[in-house]
Amino acid sequence: MMVSLTVNREHRDIEIDPMRTLLEVLREDLHLTGAKERCGVGECGSCVVLLDGIPVTSCLVLAVDAAGCEIETAEGLAADGELTAVQQAFIGAGALQCGFCTPAMVVTATALVRSGAPPDPEIVKDALGGILCRCGTYPKVLDAVAQAMGGRS
Repeated sequence: MMVSLTVNREHRDIEIDPMRTLLEVLREDLHLTGAKERCGVGECGSCVVLLDGIPVTSCLVLAVDAAGCEIETAEGLAADGELTAVQQAFIGAGALQCGFCTPAMVVTATALVRSGAPPDPEIVKDALGGILCRCGTYPKVLDAVAQAMGGRS
């Protein structure tokens, strides 16, 4: 079936099997590999993308259900090659380890910063609570998100 998706501000018409997930289409058809395939059941959070500005686990969303929505992946956050405040904060705080969960953390933190939420550690922990990091970078991630929230851009 033909589906129209808007991914990272770019309109794309793509023919897909209606039972394929958004994660599969992003990674396999559109070659956007920031969202990671890990658990396949929405438990780890490594596949988070923004769907109309809301973080979702893309392994649980059918691609056909994303038609008509704005999809934003980690690859689409930086505009004109300029890193966002969140991306810069992650680098500055050393909140990067193996990189498996990092795109999902950055995407989720971006939604939080855009929401205008206060830089409250509990709000940040709650927002990132569904993303598992096996490297244990949580303290640095929390520092990075607080820094980005304090210096919103």
